[in-house]
Amino acid sequence: MSNLNINAIRADFPILHQEINGYPLVYLDNAATSQKPRQVIDAVSHYYLHDNANIHRGVHKLSQRSTDMYEAARGKVRQFLNANSDKEIIFTRGATEAINLVAQSFVRPKLQAGDEILISHLEHHANIVPWQILCEQTGAKLKVIPMTQSGELDLTDFDEMLTERTRILAIGQVSNALGTINPVKAMIAKSHAKDIPVLIDGAQAVPHMTVDVKDLDCDFYVFSGHKMFAPTGIGALYGREELLNAMPPYQGGGDMILSVSFEKTIYNELPAKFEAGTPHIAGVIGLGAAIDYMWQIGIDNIAAQEHHLLEIATRKIEALSGVTIIGTAPEKAAVISFMIEGVHPHDVGTIFDQQGVAIRTGHHCAQPVMEFYDIPATARASFAFYNSEEEIDALINAIQKTQELFA
Repeated sequence: MSNLNINAIRADFPILHQEINGYPLVYLDNAATSQKPRQVIDAVSHYYLHDNANIHRGVHKLSQRSTDMYEAARGKVRQFLNANSDKEIIFTRGATEAINLVAQSFVRPKLQAGDEILISHLEHHANIVPWQILCEQTGAKLKVIPMTQSGELDLTDFDEMLTERTRILAIGQVSNALGTINPVKAMIAKSHAKDIPVLIDGAQAVPHMTVDVKDLDCDFYVFSGHKMFAPTGIGALYGREELLNAMPPYQGGGDMILSVSFEKTIYNELPAKFEAGTPHIAGVIGLGAAIDYMWQIGIDNIAAQEHHLLEIATRKIEALSGVTIIGTAPEKAAVISFMIEGVHPHDVGTIFDQQGVAIRTGHHCAQPVMEFYDIPATARASFAFYNSEEEIDALINAIQKTQELFA
């Protein structure tokens, strides 16, 4: 267990202090999006109140201040991921856009019919569909690493799946549907042994654990800000500088150019080359503030608190009859997918909401995972470090009340 003062931390999150249907809000949908601390809200508000201006182009004071804050946030992301250079950090709308950027700019020019893209059965749709689109465009083939009943990757034939036709391995670090933490470092090493580049989808990892792209040795790493207490609509792509330099721009427009004539355009240097148009300046500043907040709390403390919550919730749910946890990997982030016998997950979500307990129900943008278990959906409780043991009790109570209603 961590040494965090949960009451003090919860005081930083204004949204948590409300009632839903007459009950205190119990927010357990953090894998979908996290709540924002006052420090992030204030940073965004301060920008709009005092500094709002477009960046990189103005000589006036507001533009200079906005530019400085925007680029300072890039430096924070570099530190957060332990990248080598600010040039390796590209701001995007989120992990989804970052994956699409790599797919279209890095992978597509290399693809020929019969080439292979390797993903896993555990992926979020955002790390499936962009690669399917590429395959349709080029005649390449999508290959899928299978999964086991416990919700882990079945790596029995992984070495054989990495062939001379594999152009990229794109893998999630943590499953959003099940919470499984994948052994990505070992998978990256095996891929690199065959000169295969690797993209890691870190959307579900960055809120929960320290991420070090040098230690992982990945070629690309993507994440979304809204999962880690920052605003929606902002995320980042880390890419090795030499790879980004060799890639063509993903979009054309302002700020990604050095000069434009009707005869020729000269593209800007990194990272501007991949940031066309006016960016989400306030979102970037909010992302920087979220990183500051996570550093202040301590990422190790965050991980310890969430692991503590996961252990307690898992133990209490397992003690209930008629409730099955889907995904029982030994290494998990703070996510529990479950089924209540005789109750459709959508009904579970509705009944929980009537008691102020916010969870996610559905396929969690991971339909192949649901198909593997031959189920339509699950109920998913996902924890953040601001959740409390009392909220786990509220979750258990909601499960029992649901069972009573359907008894």
